[in-house]
Amino acid sequence: MSDQPLWRPDAVRAQGTQIMAFAQAHGFNGDSAITDLWHWSVHNASAFWQDIWRLGEVQSEAPYEEALVEGTHMRDARWFTGARLNFARNLLRRDDDTPALIFRGENGLRRQLSWAQLRAQVTALAAALKADGVDVGDRVAGYLPNLPETIIAHLATSSLGAIWSSCSPDFGVRGVLDRFGQIEPKVLITVDGYHYAGKRIDIGAKVKAVAAELPALVRIVMVPYLDREAMPPSLPGAVRWENYLSADPGPLSFAELPFDHPLVIMYSSGTTGTPKAIVHGQGGVLLNLIREHRLHSDIRPGERVFYFTTCGWMMWNWLVGALASQATLVLFDGSPFHRDASVLWRIAEEEEVSVFGTSAKYIDALRKADYAPRDRHALDRLRAVLSTGSPLVPEAFEWVYANVKRDLQLSSISGGTDILGCFALGNPAGPVFAGELQMRGLGMAVEVWNAEGRAVRGERGELVCTRPFPSMPVAFWNDPDGSRYHASYFANFPGIWCHGDYAELTQHDGIIILGRSDAVLNPGGVRIGTAEIYRQVEGIDEVQEAICVGQDWEGDVRVILFVKLKDGTALTSDLESKIKARIRENATPRHVPARILAVDDIPRTMSGKITEIAVRDVVHGRPVKNTEALANPDVLAFFKDRPELAH
Repeated sequence: MSDQPLWRPDAVRAQGTQIMAFAQAHGFNGDSAITDLWHWSVHNASAFWQDIWRLGEVQSEAPYEEALVEGTHMRDARWFTGARLNFARNLLRRDDDTPALIFRGENGLRRQLSWAQLRAQVTALAAALKADGVDVGDRVAGYLPNLPETIIAHLATSSLGAIWSSCSPDFGVRGVLDRFGQIEPKVLITVDGYHYAGKRIDIGAKVKAVAAELPALVRIVMVPYLDREAMPPSLPGAVRWENYLSADPGPLSFAELPFDHPLVIMYSSGTTGTPKAIVHGQGGVLLNLIREHRLHSDIRPGERVFYFTTCGWMMWNWLVGALASQATLVLFDGSPFHRDASVLWRIAEEEEVSVFGTSAKYIDALRKADYAPRDRHALDRLRAVLSTGSPLVPEAFEWVYANVKRDLQLSSISGGTDILGCFALGNPAGPVFAGELQMRGLGMAVEVWNAEGRAVRGERGELVCTRPFPSMPVAFWNDPDGSRYHASYFANFPGIWCHGDYAELTQHDGIIILGRSDAVLNPGGVRIGTAEIYRQVEGIDEVQEAICVGQDWEGDVRVILFVKLKDGTALTSDLESKIKARIRENATPRHVPARILAVDDIPRTMSGKITEIAVRDVVHGRPVKNTEALANPDVLAFFKDRPELAH
């Protein structure tokens, strides 16, 4: 990695950030102010999170008694005991005519809701849900695109103290039931269909099949999105959205709840079995997102924030939380490449987006398509690009500064569904180095540990968190003794959260994510992160994408690389040699794959992440435990019984 940053904010910009103001308020100044603030925040967790509470002006019916009561185990910690609050109240503090939500559809549809309109819709839906008997602790499920109605449904559910959970409409029936079947929702809110890549996709049959397997349902609410005249499915309790909303709801009220009362249920990818249903609490989500949005992303009231996400990905919940910082959310539903690559950048230009969020896969696709937004769009308001979903390779960092905007904070961020937030993310007052996440999250005692459980820097190891934090999951659903929870995070290092990322802490105090620990390769006993190989391979023009696994071979492990090539490109011996040479020169000889094979496509989870585990199982002739967790399970056939892997 280079010692020279790709970008550094000028002194005026750095001094004007909220994170710098926060640091200076705590007595930290100069070049080390943010680093010093991080150290203080993890060693003074109670004081730090109380300051986040004050920064976010958290509205609470009952004051908290103690900010942190530590237990014998990290997960026994209790936060803000005695407080009673409501997540939705803290997101709906505005009630005026300025925009709260702007929606853009692939089909050209644009809608805008003011804060007053958003509140009115939440009020009407909450009253209807309450009339149907939805109460504290009940579950409401959304099988929905990224629409304003989805956010309205989340906030209405939360206002009642009920628990929200969502899947995007591209999920198949089994994938939805693997999730919603665990939590037994009382109400299902869905659509007639959605638009994607120029196609109209009706999901009526899927909705009927899902509803038939959810016996606790008392109501199905259908948002007519594909066809404004669509009628609800012929099912008991099914009704159109506009007919369901209460015509005379009265004032909006909020159930005031304990800090750790369940707010949302999200799900692991499910690629190794039934998805884990991860329960997150009211206060932990609220405080964590205030910290991330205000300090690490520098989001201000009225700024327009966009994230390209579906409702099946944790980043949708992250985006919704920006309402607590009084941001205007820009929503999009559809394909980001419908007709051409300009779709999202045209929205960013026309809606004057300040913070643009997407995936590393999307940035790499733009890079491979040779599309330069800066040449086609006026991005005057754009000041930050956020990327997550997989590691962002150094070449992609350089591409963003050359082809999007020169004066820009590029934040590669990493965390996940498990914590509804990030362990490592942006520093608006600090430099950006190619391939690095700028800093560890404030209040998050993140370290990299070697196999002996020793903290290391400049070496690869497991990303861990050594102290409790408020957005740890409250529980897993249907895990009464907590054994699944414990096995997921605390089995590697007793009492220490082990996140499952293979990582490195750099000399700049940044983090490099090298891949998922369960996908780490181990040839000759040397651990290799898959991202180290992807970084080299995906810089080759002929390669569109790659996936790498370890194959058990003659008492050891050998590296197998599968490549998806650009149209019209063949995997010749010359191209194989080119790939191997680049890996050998820029990594090590151990990184060089023993076999390179071409495939037509690469399997992905519903949130768009490639899944090495599924490919590894297929290569070894093992069944893939849950193909319903994959967006494109049919492509596994490209990896099965390859004769090249038999010798």
